[in-house]
Amino acid sequence: MKNAAAPEGDSHLRSVAKAFSWRVIATLTTGVIAYLVTGRLDTAALIGGIEFVFKIGIFYVHERVWMWQGSLGR
Repeated sequence: MKNAAAPEGDSHLRSVAKAFSWRVIATLTTGVIAYLVTGRLDTAALIGGIEFVFKIGIFYVHERVWMWQGSLGR
């Protein structure tokens, strides 16, 4: 059953879950790349941590904007 607040799409909770799961995968990738470039685990972890926090919010807003506009491509 769909959430009443978003009858034609994902609920807010599903959007948050999708954002979080994608950020874990993407942050691990970024951390590996940062480590390969810098050779420093501490720098790679710092870059990955900053990216995780910042981009999870950006992804959530992106999902909700697409949900709000609704009709594009449907």
